[in-house]
Amino acid sequence: ANVLMIALACAVVFIFCMLATRNLKMKPTGLQNFIEWIVDFVKGMVSDTMDWKRGKIFLPLALTLILFIFVSNLLGLVTVVIIGDVNWWKSPTADPAVTLTLAGMVIVLAHYYGARLKGFKTYGKSFFQPVGFMLPFNIIGELTSTLTLGLRLFGNIYGGGILSGLITTMALSGGAAVFIFSTIPAVAWLAFKLFVSAIQAFIFMVLSLVYISNQIE
Repeated sequence: ANVLMIALACAVVFIFCMLATRNLKMKPTGLQNFIEWIVDFVKGMVSDTMDWKRGKIFLPLALTLILFIFVSNLLGLVTVVIIGDVNWWKSPTADPAVTLTLAGMVIVLAHYYGARLKGFKTYGKSFFQPVGFMLPFNIIGELTSTLTLGLRLFGNIYGGGILSGLITTMALSGGAAVFIFSTIPAVAWLAFKLFVSAIQAFIFMVLSLVYISNQIE
């Protein structure tokens, strides 16, 4: 199910970007205007977290993260498809395996570019700072960074999915009066979850840039 939803999220992002950039104009309108706003916004985040001359190579990564995670978060808002005991339609980011894999990828890239841009010797010394015996603690710190980055996203999206399910169950299990009464909190929660989906995608992207910045600066 996760592989299916990840592939769907990738397809949605790819199609959106293709439609937004297929007929580029000097005076952007419609989707082109929207995608250019996203690019400018993400570019600003990169510039705020690291030197642009070094950080510009991470603009595509940051764009991919925020778009993919936002779409993945939204997929769980669309519907629910349960066949047998398997939920075939859900937000892939509601699975810790997916979010921890994304977080692990970011941490690995951060260390790779840290060694590449600073030199392996200078990069290696950073694990022994401020004093030599800090090496185990610095390694533990990197592991906890992966866990916190991935589990933060998972917890928010998974928790939101549970609440959505409870509200839907309450609306469908009662009579007409219960259904009508549940409509207002359901719509309010849907709007709030849309906001949370955007915020969590933004937070994951910014923290990823911060981790990378800490390694290359």
